[in-house]
Amino acid sequence: MTGNKSRCQNSISQVLLTLLILCCLLQCHSRPHSYDSKSLAEISREVSKYSDIAQQIINLAVYGKAQNRSYERLAEFTDTIGNRVSGSKNLDLAIKYMYNALNQDGLENVHLELVKIPHWVRGEESAVMLLPRNHTLAILGLGSSVGTPPGGIEAEVMVVESFEELKKRASEAKGKIVVYNQPFVSYGETVAYRASGASEAAKVGAVASLIRSVTPFSINSPHTGWQWYQPGVPQIPTACITIEDAQMMARMARRGQRIVVRLTMGAQTLPDVDSYNTVAEIRGSEHPEQVVLLSGHLDSWDVGQGAMDDGGGAAISWEALSLIRDLGLRPKRTLRTVLWSAEEPGGVGAAQYFQQHKGNISNFDLVMESDLGTFSPLGLQFTGSDKARAIMKEVMKLLAPINVTSLEKHGEGTDINMWMKAGVPGASLHTADQRYFWFHHSDGDTMTVQNPEEMNLCSAVWAVVAYVVADLEEMLPR
Repeated sequence: MTGNKSRCQNSISQVLLTLLILCCLLQCHSRPHSYDSKSLAEISREVSKYSDIAQQIINLAVYGKAQNRSYERLAEFTDTIGNRVSGSKNLDLAIKYMYNALNQDGLENVHLELVKIPHWVRGEESAVMLLPRNHTLAILGLGSSVGTPPGGIEAEVMVVESFEELKKRASEAKGKIVVYNQPFVSYGETVAYRASGASEAAKVGAVASLIRSVTPFSINSPHTGWQWYQPGVPQIPTACITIEDAQMMARMARRGQRIVVRLTMGAQTLPDVDSYNTVAEIRGSEHPEQVVLLSGHLDSWDVGQGAMDDGGGAAISWEALSLIRDLGLRPKRTLRTVLWSAEEPGGVGAAQYFQQHKGNISNFDLVMESDLGTFSPLGLQFTGSDKARAIMKEVMKLLAPINVTSLEKHGEGTDINMWMKAGVPGASLHTADQRYFWFHHSDGDTMTVQNPEEMNLCSAVWAVVAYVVADLEEMLPR
């Protein structure tokens, strides 16, 4: 009796195992293949099905009722609030403004996420050349700079063209104001002088540093930005001067003329303050936990209007959701717009967002940032796997009607870098940005730089890419 029972149980087990294998095979055939196993032709067919929706988005943004909407929204915002430096009351007002505007626009899950951000205050500042003639220098103190003593600093100037020259002439620098007249090569290379010029000058005994503004073009316009003091190095006051004044003092120095400058800066760093990243969504229909993130930063410098840097990026990241909502579209995954706080001091708000959300990193499909102007769009810069790049190339083909199909290497953006380093695909908007650094971090960053037709095109690109990626059968492969 025991033997018969054992044989019976073995037979049942074999039948169950066979049924289980059949079920697994059926499930595998019923599920779509992952993008790792799909051919490029299959991917192309899937993406091409979105051509009609892409055209609807383009028509609405560029020719339809939403035409110029992102521009008008940005103009009203920047005209009302003005510039929005980290830690300021204006940034608080900007966050409240956007929170209310996103709610009034009917977007979903509008909320604020708490972050701590730096609070640097410029104070009164001035610089006057006393010798070889009297001349007022246009300056902008650099973020995190210390101030001068109350009476200012009066000292002889030493002009250098590079860090190498500074090191060679180190014995001459003690007690002087170092003026850097470095040529503009590219922002990525030349910004090193703004970032660490003060500490390099302090190492050789300088009492202050003045840095030629990091820009290829000037109409006597100084450009500010953040700078970092190196640990263990004396902290000296530092500011940017114009190209014109830097070159003038370089010419004077080459003639052997003695240059004396009086620098007065009331800059100070106050304790960190509470701020918020501002968030709005269109919730996904099938996989709401999976996210395509669009972003720009809400803070700016305390000059100009912060329209280009980065009001435009914030505006199109809002507009993309509005366009999709207006068309009654709801992708499979959640579209999430985040307007970052305190990007200018080094992506402070975004770094805290990453820490708060990285536990869910496997559900972040694509992170997008626009922070190099919303001029006429050329395409996207993208960081991701080869397979993800192949898919994104197909998505970009949907933008052929507005001739924005380029997919370049290396997604950029202070606020999304940590996601890309962690393996999440990332994309940044690439525009015809030759004039971007003309106005960057200066009084010239106003609505006059912005063009409504160009912003329409940027909004269309942002919305098409975000929607299609969020609605594909599978997430982008890592």
